[in-house]
Amino acid sequence: MGQTDRRRFLLGSGLAAGAVLSGTPAHAHDERRDGYLWLAGDHHIHSQYSNDAMYPVATQVERARRHGLSWLTITDHGNVPFATHSVPPLTSDIAAARRAYEDVLVFTGLEWNIPAGEHTTLMLAPGRNEAGVLQEFVTRFDARVNGTRDGTPANEAIALEALKFLKDAVAARRIDDALVLPNHPSRLGINSPQETRNWRDAAPSVVIGMEGAPGHQAAGLPAPGMARGRGLYDSAPGKFSFPGYPAESYRTWGGFDWATSTVGGLWDSLLAEGKPWWITTTSDGHQGCGDWMKNPVDKLDQQGYDNVPYDSEGHTFNSTGRFPDPVNAGRPVTEYSSFPPGAYNKTWVGVTHRGHREVMRAMRAGRMWVCLGDLVAGLDVRLRRRGSGAGGVAMGGTLRVRRGDVVEVVVRIDVADQPNFAGFVPQLARVDLIVGGITGPVTDRSVFHTPHTKVVRSWDVRRRTGTVELVHRITVDGPFYVRVRGTDGKRSAPGYHGAAVDPAGPAIDVAGKSDPWEDLWFYSNPVFAAAER
Repeated sequence: MGQTDRRRFLLGSGLAAGAVLSGTPAHAHDERRDGYLWLAGDHHIHSQYSNDAMYPVATQVERARRHGLSWLTITDHGNVPFATHSVPPLTSDIAAARRAYEDVLVFTGLEWNIPAGEHTTLMLAPGRNEAGVLQEFVTRFDARVNGTRDGTPANEAIALEALKFLKDAVAARRIDDALVLPNHPSRLGINSPQETRNWRDAAPSVVIGMEGAPGHQAAGLPAPGMARGRGLYDSAPGKFSFPGYPAESYRTWGGFDWATSTVGGLWDSLLAEGKPWWITTTSDGHQGCGDWMKNPVDKLDQQGYDNVPYDSEGHTFNSTGRFPDPVNAGRPVTEYSSFPPGAYNKTWVGVTHRGHREVMRAMRAGRMWVCLGDLVAGLDVRLRRRGSGAGGVAMGGTLRVRRGDVVEVVVRIDVADQPNFAGFVPQLARVDLIVGGITGPVTDRSVFHTPHTKVVRSWDVRRRTGTVELVHRITVDGPFYVRVRGTDGKRSAPGYHGAAVDPAGPAIDVAGKSDPWEDLWFYSNPVFAAAER
């Protein structure tokens, strides 16, 4: 049996998967490193209160914990059945899960259909008003509830009104905290650069970034898997898609959204304004991938069962806002495109101590990095003055320097030494340092390119073990930022803006021919340098 076949077998066999996944959560990092406690999490997970999912909240928390997650957000889809029926039982189930799994920080959330835009994570801090705020918000502002999905100026204005509602709710202490992160932002092309900037600027303390690598990565497994695009990125422009986006933006690149993976692309154009904009990755956990080796034809989307009675009394999802226990009761066993939470996508957050509010503070600060397939076990990126002897400024932070100063980028990586969900120990091959100039606010808010960002150095780290430290020096000639990515080196190609900008970036993923286990990457969030005269 070849290595790829073995990986598919491990994913498809309950016995083999149990052997890999039982016991201590994989890659659980509860020790402090570099001054922070790093917790892996996922802000985009569905439960039986979604019309295309199936697992109870407690089951999703248990699955996430088993795969090494310390925090998660339940984000069921906004729609009329959810708004009518689901909020009270969902928030009750979340409260029960918090009591049952005290070592996992469980957040209440929503996959919000943002008016005129795509799906978006809403993440709420625990508190006495979380159910009430969620109920009011989904009823007033979800596009599937109030009919505001079309990309019209009027609907775009409602999205900004909704974000102001959240900002004001936090300021008035109706809710302790709220975060918003657009999910799979380039999948349908309907989140224009201008809308993204408008969302960010309308509530910068709430709208903090985007899902840089989508979930649904199992969709890319070749036949007998789903043989679709990674992340279900295999669509084309529609009526309300931003016309400036190229065809390549509708595909993932190395499993990452085009806005993230393109050096000098949309993400970099936002960072070049000098404003925070962070990336995450999530499982988008729905049903979960199953035994395609034994049953390759059962790959049905649960969406088709909204109106199918699931009990003798004729209840349906549309009449109750939930699917029943046990999983798939009264319906065919289905397969879907999500790996279990934590099995493939992890967002690592550096906190000072455990707690829901602390996780949200660290996310807002940009102290996060993302990884696919457990390619590495730990990452720390710092910017410091040469010879300072200090630890430096961490991801999301800003180092204040003078023009002419020499600064050091210090990258520390804990190389993977345990098998991942597919049963093999990933091998890191290369690390890239990306540097971009900060040019200030844009005059054209539809721009999604900056020419002042490129890969400035790459390190070959094959056959390295333990903790790898990489250092690069920069002479300051103006404000800038740095970010880092790494790869197993199995699929690379010149970046979208050419080899002079990115000589060996992630290759575009081809639907049906993109095994996610054969193309692993990690990305850091940036560190900024503010240059004083």
